[in-house]
Amino acid sequence: MVIVTTIRREVITLPAADLGPDNPLPPLRPLDEVHRIEERDRDELPRDMARQVGFAPLRSLLPARVRDGYGRERAPREIDALVLENDRLRAAVLPGLGGRIASLFHKPTGRELLYRNPVFQPANFALNGAWYSGGIEWNIGATGHTTLSVAPLHAARVTAPDGGEMLRLWEWERLRDLPFQVDLWLPEHSDFLYVGVRVRNPHEKPVPAYWWSNIAVPEERRVIAPADEAWHFGYERRLRRVPVPSYDGIDRTYPLNSPYAADYFYELPEERRRWIAALAADGHGLVQTSTDVLRGRKLFVWGNGSGGRRWQEWLTEPGTGGYCEIQAGLARTQLEHVRLDAESEVSWLEAYGPLDASPDGEWETVVSGVEERLAAVLPRADVDAAYEAWKPHADAEPGEILAVGSGWGALEVLRTDWKLPGTPFDESTLGEDQEPWRQLLRAGSLPDPRRVRPPGETLVARHWRDMLETAPATPLTEYHLGVAQWHDGDQAQAVRSWERALELAPSLWPLLRCLAVADHEAGNHERAADRYTEAFDDLCHERRDTGASWTAATAALGREAIEALLAVRRTEQARSVWERLHPATRERGRFRLIEAGLLLAEGRREEARAVFDAGFEVADLREGAEAIGRLWARLAEEPLPEHYDFRMRPQET
Repeated sequence: MVIVTTIRREVITLPAADLGPDNPLPPLRPLDEVHRIEERDRDELPRDMARQVGFAPLRSLLPARVRDGYGRERAPREIDALVLENDRLRAAVLPGLGGRIASLFHKPTGRELLYRNPVFQPANFALNGAWYSGGIEWNIGATGHTTLSVAPLHAARVTAPDGGEMLRLWEWERLRDLPFQVDLWLPEHSDFLYVGVRVRNPHEKPVPAYWWSNIAVPEERRVIAPADEAWHFGYERRLRRVPVPSYDGIDRTYPLNSPYAADYFYELPEERRRWIAALAADGHGLVQTSTDVLRGRKLFVWGNGSGGRRWQEWLTEPGTGGYCEIQAGLARTQLEHVRLDAESEVSWLEAYGPLDASPDGEWETVVSGVEERLAAVLPRADVDAAYEAWKPHADAEPGEILAVGSGWGALEVLRTDWKLPGTPFDESTLGEDQEPWRQLLRAGSLPDPRRVRPPGETLVARHWRDMLETAPATPLTEYHLGVAQWHDGDQAQAVRSWERALELAPSLWPLLRCLAVADHEAGNHERAADRYTEAFDDLCHERRDTGASWTAATAALGREAIEALLAVRRTEQARSVWERLHPATRERGRFRLIEAGLLLAEGRREEARAVFDAGFEVADLREGAEAIGRLWARLAEEPLPEHYDFRMRPQET
């Protein structure tokens, strides 16, 4: 029986943690990104790589918001999925969670080709916080996991190149202001899922572009790519060239052999076909290949150390097996951004499917064997031909809308009247978050808030800053203008805007908090502490209830205020802030850790140790963060307990 390729809706039920509210405070501090290298290493890189490592690295998360409101209590939750299926493969896509492919199931063999996470558990790995593991994710924007990791994308049916159905995902990436699309289809009787990707630059100037497709697979695999060298990057922040498959006497192509978490960016020769595979001991596994534009290939491993194993448990359920990631990107490494010229685009085609080949033996023999098998089941010419067949369909207008993303793209299209065939950002998708900016665009001024609440998101691109500078200078306008100026690196102007707004603003705490950050970054820690104290006092006076937005604002500002006060040893004021946090906030793991630090600063060492002994889980612990270990070292002489050990690098002796 012939099964025609279909797209259908489905609901997946998983134990899931709630995402909670976003952090309402604009992220003004420098980006906390672990993937950066020392200047000494950059001097030793190939010229083109060094240029791209230094090309417009991201300095700020603005205009994105930090997503840190999630916890670790999981309950059954229904998650909307879109399922593509032919007679060979079944792919489940989650449009409301970054468009991730959660499952790729090969029906003839009954095998899941990906690592399919049995839970939905956010963790602090995305550039803006919340991220989750498993499946195939689409990373656009800048070095790190995309700010869209848990965000909804637009989705619709489109006619595929072979006349069947294709699933289109699209959104507006806000860090670089770039629209992108991901087209997925399954040709009839195909063992391979085709994915066409396009990133556009509609601006009149070049922009930095970044893309990595991240594929989670079970870690009991051997990862194979056509390379004899790789660029190794560990959490010591060193980038160096190493041989493949082995160095220091260890074959690193087996993920469980590495002692610590690490990236291996394979150095693929220019003329070689682009592919990477992960094969189990029995020879079965997954291969990913692409047209040549998608140049880079990478292996990420957690390592066999206690910290890496703890992270594996943290992101899923203990006892369910770990995973590694095989990846494909526009550059050789994830530390680079490529130039996308003005009013241009970049596009490519990827293919994902099963592969059977021997993973064991001498490296050159294994690579040749996999490459020959890939050529037999999916010739390189077929991938190139599929790309050429897809390109005319990339502009096809979507049919039935299957999911709706954000309204930010619609706002930009409204501002510019850009024509973006194939990816409509309809005005009907504009929502409450975009409404003040739509009014600024149409009327030249921001509307006065209808009720007292934390201020909304700030748009910081130059064209929005220009509009804010010519708008009537209301306190709200000055607040947003200051944020945009700060983003541009114009700190002095930002401070002046915030100080002007203080004179007439009905709500002082957002402005005082911004000024406190400015003082902190300028090294004036005492004044920063003063302003944080005043800001928190004003927030506690103004907050109306224990609703999500006020609770999130109180938690976010309280955390920053306590840290600022402890930095200048004002423990009594820090305790006062702590006591005015909502009771439920004080019970969260992050704040239990803060409490332990506060108790230690007050000289109450035994009580601080008791917090550790009682146990806590910091839901938003940052990738690579070592705050728990550092505080433990001040409290105890014994080794850090395993359930607190998230260290991802060798410890200094």
